Amino acid sequence: MKKEKGFTLVEVLIALAILGIIGIALLGSLATAAKAVIVTDERATAESLSRSEMEYVKSQDYSLAEWSYELPAGTSPTGNFPDWWDSDDPHTLPAGYTGFTVTAIATPIHDTDDGIQKITVTIEYLEEGVILNLEGYKTAR
Repeated sequence: MKKEKGFTLVEVLIALAILGIIGIALLGSLATAAKAVIVTDERATAESLSRSEMEYVKSQDYSLAEWSYELPAGTSPTGNFPDWWDSDDPHTLPAGYTGFTVTAIATPIHDTDDGIQKITVTIEYLEEGVILNLEGYKTAR
């Protein structure tokens, strides 16, 4: 009798099952990597935006009273604006920050104004809520 060379049906099915498992694992890891890239991009954008807003606030005149404002993307700012706020030319979010909301709050460090305020900049993105809080201090010049 002549021996046939080749694969049996069982061997082919086992090989296909192994390939299927590897394929599913690969697709799962690609989906996870894609999500990680999106989250990293959001965080990097939030960090850039928060640092920019903090520098903007620090570059403005010192305001004695406690103040806060919110900059939602695409709409007008709201809040208890500081003395230096120009309502004729209000500060808004730059183009490209769709979905982000910036909130800046200044609170005195002590009950009496000693020329130091704590500035908190909070960044929110869409429905995810707060992504980043940045705190700094502003002094009277």
